[in-house]
Amino acid sequence: MAEVAAIPLNPSLGERLSALDQGQRLRLALGIVLFVAIGVVGLVMGRQAEWRVLYANLADKDGGAIIAQLSQMNVPYKHAEGGNAILVPADRVHDTRLRLASLGLPKGSVAGFEMMESNRFGMTQFQERLTFQRGLEGELTRSIQALSSVQSARVHLALPNQNGFYREQQKPSASVLVSLNAGRTLDRNQLSGIIHLVASSVPEMNPKAVSVLDDTGKLLSAPTDGINGAAGGADAQQLQYVQQIEQMYTRRVLDILEPVLGRQNVKAQVTAEVDFSQTEQTSESHTPNQTKDSSAVRSQQLVESTNGAASATPTGVPGASSNQPRACSPLKPAM
Repeated sequence: MAEVAAIPLNPSLGERLSALDQGQRLRLALGIVLFVAIGVVGLVMGRQAEWRVLYANLADKDGGAIIAQLSQMNVPYKHAEGGNAILVPADRVHDTRLRLASLGLPKGSVAGFEMMESNRFGMTQFQERLTFQRGLEGELTRSIQALSSVQSARVHLALPNQNGFYREQQKPSASVLVSLNAGRTLDRNQLSGIIHLVASSVPEMNPKAVSVLDDTGKLLSAPTDGINGAAGGADAQQLQYVQQIEQMYTRRVLDILEPVLGRQNVKAQVTAEVDFSQTEQTSESHTPNQTKDSSAVRSQQLVESTNGAASATPTGVPGASSNQPRACSPLKPAM
């Protein structure tokens, strides 16, 4: 009678692994390793910070300034596809925005005359004038920001409506607000250039009608008198004259003291106060009354009277008898 080997109905894991050949065991080991690697990668990616958009659709100048500032702040960042957005970790978005805002970033792009290209149908004349004015302000802002000392600028133009009456026409005016870079100042030539740039860009604008202020509210341009339009402060030529006087006297003081005390042992500074006030005087004189002894004839009247023989003109009471000629005496015959 033949014996039949007993086969377990539920083999264990070890028995199943022992029943596999070498190739099957190798494939199983590779599958386990791949599964573990996928799990580790997913766990690491899950632990990484989520990226959020910090700013999008930035100008190239603003984008470069923000990236440079993020590098100094040690904030990780990356670009979105196409470079239209800057991404930072989600937990640092709000803090980074506040810190950049305190530094004045982003500044925003300034629109110029390209605003005129988006004029829509049905735009009123007032809207067209307003768009033109905003475009002109943008172009002037771009030109002023091109200066190395200027960090940002804003230009406000006052362009009154002109009518057909010449005497009632109002002149345009402008105000310029500039924010300078740290440690930089505007010299008188640059300030005069800004004033003449704005005045030359607007018809009928007087350079005295342009006011330039800095970000602290200090008036950089010469103030004007509202009554007669005369300059109440010193203009560029007057300030240049004062500087020349100060430099001349400083040089004289150094030339006197340096031979005695040494070249590097003397420092001199001169502040000149020059009175540029102007007065107008009107006088009226009548010549030759220049002295007390001399006098001039104001008016003259001439009266003439003559006494002579009686003329042949009839005189007397008007009438018929007075109009008759006088009777002549008869001639006597000669004796």
